Amino acid sequence: MLKNLVQYIYTGWCGIMFVIPMIIFTPLMVIPLLISRKLDAITFFFIRCWVYMFGITTGIWFVGHNKKSIDTKKSYIFVINHTSFLDACAIPIAIPSSLVGLGKKELSKIPVFGWVTSRWAVWVDRSSPESRREGSRKLKEILNGGTSVLIAPEGTRNNTDELLLPFRHGPFRLAIESQISVIPVVIHNAAKLMKRGSLLLKPGVVHSYVLPEVPVTGLTEDDIPDLTDRVFKMMKEKIVELNGSH
Repeated sequence: MLKNLVQYIYTGWCGIMFVIPMIIFTPLMVIPLLISRKLDAITFFFIRCWVYMFGITTGIWFVGHNKKSIDTKKSYIFVINHTSFLDACAIPIAIPSSLVGLGKKELSKIPVFGWVTSRWAVWVDRSSPESRREGSRKLKEILNGGTSVLIAPEGTRNNTDELLLPFRHGPFRLAIESQISVIPVVIHNAAKLMKRGSLLLKPGVVHSYVLPEVPVTGLTEDDIPDLTDRVFKMMKEKIVELNGSH
């Protein structure tokens, strides 16, 4: 009983320390993007400041591995496994590039968080084919402009016992149509700090691993299933490896 009470209090504190630094840094994160997307490096610097402040005040720390393999001057399509709301903090630490994410429209309704993140997210109503097509069009424009894109190919948070949910073809169709390489990123340990299906938190370290780049040069629409399967296997094998070493 006491343990549960402490966890509820701790989770409440984490919520406060998630929102307050975001409010503090919001002008510094948003204003550069309102001026020009070329200033997005300033935005992402202050996003990382927000994450570091959250980590220092809560004891939830984020570590990125293999970041140097990313050429920050190139555009990529980053794909991640989605296990927890903590992924939102892990991503800017894991990926040194400026990027725009594809997210569920429901997230845009979260007070403060939704308004702030809408400046570097494309919101999509997954139940609407028209919304999905419009989202894809916007992402292509962003890639053509030299900014990377982040997508969770599982389509939703994984609340099952499976290591990964089946991947949707969308991110890989986008990669082939744009001829932009895919870089898988595995977020590990987040589900242990926020159990699947729960909002309760506990302190610890979330690790993120950048996997080798997957080129798509010369691939066509017929190759979408194979590309999807290849990236799925890469990420699943990494998760199995990490689970076995921890």
